[in-house]
Amino acid sequence: MDHSEIDYTQLRFSDPPRARPYVVVNMVMSADGQTVVDGTERGLGSALDQRLMRELRVHFDVVMNGAATFRASGTSARLNDPALEHWRLERGLPPSPVAAVLTRSGNLPPQRRFFTDRSFEAIVYLSSAAPDGVREELESRGRPVLIVPEGEEASVALRHIQAELGARRVLVEGGASLNGELIRQGLVDEYFLTLAPRIAGGDASTAAFTWPGPPTRSGIKQLELIHALPAQSGELFLRYRLQRAAPAD
Repeated sequence: MDHSEIDYTQLRFSDPPRARPYVVVNMVMSADGQTVVDGTERGLGSALDQRLMRELRVHFDVVMNGAATFRASGTSARLNDPALEHWRLERGLPPSPVAAVLTRSGNLPPQRRFFTDRSFEAIVYLSSAAPDGVREELESRGRPVLIVPEGEEASVALRHIQAELGARRVLVEGGASLNGELIRQGLVDEYFLTLAPRIAGGDASTAAFTWPGPPTRSGIKQLELIHALPAQSGELFLRYRLQRAAPAD
């Protein structure tokens, strides 16, 4: 398939659930299952993957990352494309989604664009497990900080995003721990995966979703394939819907 034939601005999404926003996870992975190379996801996807990532963002009110991804790659909701910003403005949306980061420790480098660039809105969700004084230090950088209860960080953050920010859709771009917490709690609706034609190797496994304990058959989450789009770049662009368990009789 030619690169120009894949256009994520044309995607359609279902309405959000009643109690939270519609949540989509987007990741890139090598052919041998690695999501991180040299400490970051950068270098796995092509220029086409980067374009589709930005096109996917246009549909979302909030782009969220975990703290590890923030430290490795930064967190920004910017589209870096005037045409995509115009696409949003024509639909009554701000030029960029809100950027959000969820952190337990508050260890967020202050030099990241998240704190220094005021061209997009941003919010920090800080676990109540964070040391004393962290909230005040983060707030001094000019972004709002909301404390979320330990053990319920992701679910409470999503409820706040819906109720207070008015968001209907949230795009999660890693990392694995945040992805895992969300999917384990049944808070993920779709999963976009770019399968890159690369083998990363190494002696460490960097899965797209992680949670405590070894993998078990009882913990498997079933996916329904929505599309599989091959590109001349050698990449395969996959879109899945999370299958929900049938209600008990």
